[in-house]
Amino acid sequence: MPDQLSILNGPNLNMLGRREPRIYGHVTLEQVESRCHELAKELGFDLFFGQSNCEGQLVEWVHRAYDESASVIINPAGLSTRSVVLLDALRMLRRPIVEVHLTNVFSREAVYHHELLTARAAGGFIAGFGVAGYELAMRGLKAVNAETS
Repeated sequence: MPDQLSILNGPNLNMLGRREPRIYGHVTLEQVESRCHELAKELGFDLFFGQSNCEGQLVEWVHRAYDESASVIINPAGLSTRSVVLLDALRMLRRPIVEVHLTNVFSREAVYHHELLTARAAGGFIAGFGVAGYELAMRGLKAVNAETS
């Protein structure tokens, strides 16, 4: 039976490829999703991939991951510095969590690295590798899941 994996994306990530391409690149979220599904097949993950601009929807998907005993890769975007609600939901999970950010948040304006709340729930943190961060996170989770099986 394949390992369950949820990849969750927060506000404004639906605008990838169009929003500030000099910072975030030209790859769209649809292209990221396609790449993640291809890699999920290779690694043996049953993948759910979602994006929402609404905090409550992300929390619902975290609850779903809990019910399915899924590992989670999350790019909470701007919610990473403000969402205690999302942090609380992530802390419920029993499986590994990796937080991904496309840019190196620590080399950006202070608002992006002042208080990374949601990262407190994550076992891993990947930032600054652009969309390749998702692949790195997936490969990392596969290795961690193999070690704990």
